[in-house]
Amino acid sequence: MFRKIAIASVAALTLSMGAAQAAGPGGHVEDVPFSFEGPFGTFDQFQLQRGLQVYTEVCAACHGLKFVPIRTLADPGGPELPADQVRAYAASLDAVVSPDGTERPREWTDKFPARSGEGMGPDLSLMAKARAGFHGPYGTGINQLTKGIGGPEYIYSILTGYSGEEVVEAGTTFYENHTFPGGKIAMGPPLSEGQVEFADGHEASLENMAEDVSAFLMWTAEPHMMARKQSGFIAVTFLALLTVLLYLTNKKLWARAKGKSFEA
Repeated sequence: MFRKIAIASVAALTLSMGAAQAAGPGGHVEDVPFSFEGPFGTFDQFQLQRGLQVYTEVCAACHGLKFVPIRTLADPGGPELPADQVRAYAASLDAVVSPDGTERPREWTDKFPARSGEGMGPDLSLMAKARAGFHGPYGTGINQLTKGIGGPEYIYSILTGYSGEEVVEAGTTFYENHTFPGGKIAMGPPLSEGQVEFADGHEASLENMAEDVSAFLMWTAEPHMMARKQSGFIAVTFLALLTVLLYLTNKKLWARAKGKSFEA
């Protein structure tokens, strides 16, 4: 039995190593200390608001958030915008086109607009969960135990990883990026110093904007992260208490059979 388990384990490790090598080497991903990391981390409300601004003014031209309801911008644990601001923001987005071709203003009960067609990028709703940044040796996931999945770090590193060099291949311009697998990406550098003006006076450096929008995209991918962490903490506490009670009960029940006395 043990021999079969050992053979299966070696085979699984070999397959994961082969798959990682076939996928090609990934680029460098920065380990960014986001506020929501760790078992007790929480989203920074003002950082999410700045990230929403960066997405709206820069990213929304080519990338959609088709799975995110606009009304969630007012939910606790998120950007927590006032309801009237959320309604006004929804009205400023692209109109909703009905199947019959008629249009109506977008409401806060609708979702963010989608982007499709030539030149449009992938939807960003789940990007922070779909793209892992810390795989560990040969894609085994060891580093994820200590650093987390690294999705927002991957986005941050892509946005800040441009070297400024361009390469033309088969009539297509690619931009050198130290994070993107292969080192070249078709998307040009989307962010530049001072590109947006934050209402709270926060410095709009390239690194700050990249960090803010990465945090916002992490919230869009997992808006109920804080509730999940709280539920997990309660569950772990309950299991720890139950373990102690079961241990003490076991000791008391078997104390006489083992010839020992046990005082509860």
